[in-house]
Amino acid sequence: MTTGGLKLLFGYNHYAIGVNARDLTHEESLVGPEPGGNCANWVLGHIVQNRGAVLALLGEKPVWSEAEGEPYKRGSKPIATAAARPFPEIVEALDRSQERLQAGLSRMKEADLGSAETKGSLAAKLAGLQFHEAYHAGQLGLLRRIAGKKGAIA
Repeated sequence: MTTGGLKLLFGYNHYAIGVNARDLTHEESLVGPEPGGNCANWVLGHIVQNRGAVLALLGEKPVWSEAEGEPYKRGSKPIATAAARPFPEIVEALDRSQERLQAGLSRMKEADLGSAETKGSLAAKLAGLQFHEAYHAGQLGLLRRIAGKKGAIA
């Protein structure tokens, strides 16, 4: 795994997340699958919250504080309407995180990454976090359909 490869993969994620989320209203972002599961508001918030770990590994400042990301952490309760951040703010936070992520990867030296095959290496950690994000990016494609929108990626 190279810094260029990681930039490309996180760029694909940002594109897929963006086209699936940008035209959702706040109300649509709160529509969840039945009989259970998280809504697009939680999934996108979770991506932004999780990017805090990616940014920390790259020496960048997360876009959300611990408290701001708390409702979107793994294992948190499904987001309540009153506790949900406004969806446009989450989309904007994603864009800010993308800028910081790309800047951090641009400064990263290939030698600092290590081998993705080496458990615990920076490359392996970043590859795992990228996969986790891609998983949730796919969920956003389904959640937009549940909210009544057409598919965004043909």
